[in-house]
Amino acid sequence: PTAMILGGPDLHVDKGSTINLTCSIRFSPEPPAYIFWYHQDDVISYDSSRGGVSVITEKGDITTSFLLIQHADISDSGKYSCSPSNADVASVRVHVLNGKRSGHAIIKLANISNSPCTLSFVSTSSCEHRP
Repeated sequence: PTAMILGGPDLHVDKGSTINLTCSIRFSPEPPAYIFWYHQDDVISYDSSRGGVSVITEKGDITTSFLLIQHADISDSGKYSCSPSNADVASVRVHVLNGKRSGHAIIKLANISNSPCTLSFVSTSSCEHRP
């Protein structure tokens, strides 16, 4: 079996938004008995005083576990790991960004093939004219 966290190895989210991590376990003869999530090598507690942390797991030919962390804060930055009972650990580094970004775009492409594709994006920034 193989575990991977989609969108890694680095994910960038804005402070106050929701961190949504997706761990996919493939090539497994049966779904894992359990999946633990870690932040900085500490098991994530879903009933901690922080609140807003939940996990949804869908078992099947491909098992998917979603870790949702609402109201992301700078302290939520760091390494997150998905550890299924029947596969190696998969990790990703989350960067919670504080404040406005300065015109830099972060684009992650996955599942690239030889087929033609179109990449589109929408800019939500505004221009300011100063005399």
